[in-house]
Amino acid sequence: MTNLGYLHKIELRDAWETEDRHFTPWLAEENNLKILADTVNLDLELEAVEKNVGPFRADILCKDTQDDSWVLIENQLEKTDHRHLGQLMTYAAGLQAVTIVWVADKFSEEHRAAMDWLNKITGDDFKFFGLEIELWKIDNSNPAPKFNVVTKPNNWSRSVSQASNKIENYAESPLKQLQQEYWVCLEKYLNDNNSFLKSQKPHPQQWFVFSVGRTGFHLHTTIHSSENRIGVELFISNDEAKDYFRLLLEHKEAINKKINLDLDWQELPHRKGCRILIFKNGHFDNKEDWHKDMAWFKETLESFDSIFRPIIKNLNLNDLEMEAAE
Repeated sequence: MTNLGYLHKIELRDAWETEDRHFTPWLAEENNLKILADTVNLDLELEAVEKNVGPFRADILCKDTQDDSWVLIENQLEKTDHRHLGQLMTYAAGLQAVTIVWVADKFSEEHRAAMDWLNKITGDDFKFFGLEIELWKIDNSNPAPKFNVVTKPNNWSRSVSQASNKIENYAESPLKQLQQEYWVCLEKYLNDNNSFLKSQKPHPQQWFVFSVGRTGFHLHTTIHSSENRIGVELFISNDEAKDYFRLLLEHKEAINKKINLDLDWQELPHRKGCRILIFKNGHFDNKEDWHKDMAWFKETLESFDSIFRPIIKNLNLNDLEMEAAE
């Protein structure tokens, strides 16, 4: 018979003596922040720890790289209380944060209800998550963290409202409606086939946006319906796009070899952004063949993500300054 270990729950204070000096720095570490991000299906990039917001100090401030929006994380090693709830509201107002994540040992029923109410009354641009954290050991192993979602945005009701608005706004545009349907089909295909990609919500437009792990950098899928072409691209849209593009060019040979695709590197000198892309013939005008497009999108997007993500993560503009000095 296989020998099995036994799970033991550990008190949070046994691992972290204080919130500010122990728990918050631990959570802000890249690997630990990823555990939280995966729990709430976000792609987070750390911006600041102990960020001043008016008279208060927020625990952790991040960017959601899927849409470059703000994410604020507030921590407690005890049961939730009114003071922290008030701070969350102050932070949201002061930072205009889109996503609030409240992490605590235990959520009271009134605070769970308050977060549900905030998700109900706020607009689509605001999201509130409540997470309880636990620590577990197997026999004498190191403690392992586990985040449990106790409250989250009501995505179903919001999606119904958004769908109604889009139908109203684009009732006179069959093309827009078809674009929306096409991207919804892609989103479903990726979910059904267990893709690790993280996307924004589908919109009735020519492109669909995916995170690649750093603000100002995104993956796009595109439709060119007049030419019946589809494409995948890495798009750089921040203020230093041209400099980042130059750094990526230093990896061009290695990237082209790894991805084994005929990439088109476009600096776009008369535009702010830059892009690296590939096109192929598509089936936008034939729904029966959409599954062929979806399979290609998945394979190509995942190749782009796997190859570009680690390179993008380590891009440093100081390298350009050092080259210029030499």
